[in-house]
Amino acid sequence: MNKQQQQALAARRAHQKKVRAMVFGLITVIVLGVSVSLLVSAFSPKTPPPAANTIDIAADMSGFNMKEIRVKSGQPVTIRLTSLDGPHHTDGGGKHQWAVDEFSASVIAPAEGSNIVTFTPDKPGTYTYYCDICCGGRANPTMQGKLVVEA
Repeated sequence: MNKQQQQALAARRAHQKKVRAMVFGLITVIVLGVSVSLLVSAFSPKTPPPAANTIDIAADMSGFNMKEIRVKSGQPVTIRLTSLDGPHHTDGGGKHQWAVDEFSASVIAPAEGSNIVTFTPDKPGTYTYYCDICCGGRANPTMQGKLVVEA
């Protein structure tokens, strides 16, 4: 092999090395981007997007995110309860409840999930809503709130 052929071979190898390095760099960037995206989605809140005429309530082991809800008497109300707790909670398995006895309204949200209940409050007044699945149940002041039904 003469000197010119050796130089051509060396140039080809150098080019292949550069291409491999660029491909490896591109693959690394893609893998890191996907990893970051998955981590962000895994640790972001699992609350669903807002819906028209729906009251969104989140619950976790520290209580409900809303302590008072105001609605109009005679108008249908949809409550979307979202549990922010995971299934590995020893108390209730991550499930939470939203219930108002006077209107026979009750909904249970699965761990890291949502569920809805629709009811029509027909009596003005102030009523207690609560979770009786975990967290000390009705006796826990953080797991209850007030439903104010206005005339």
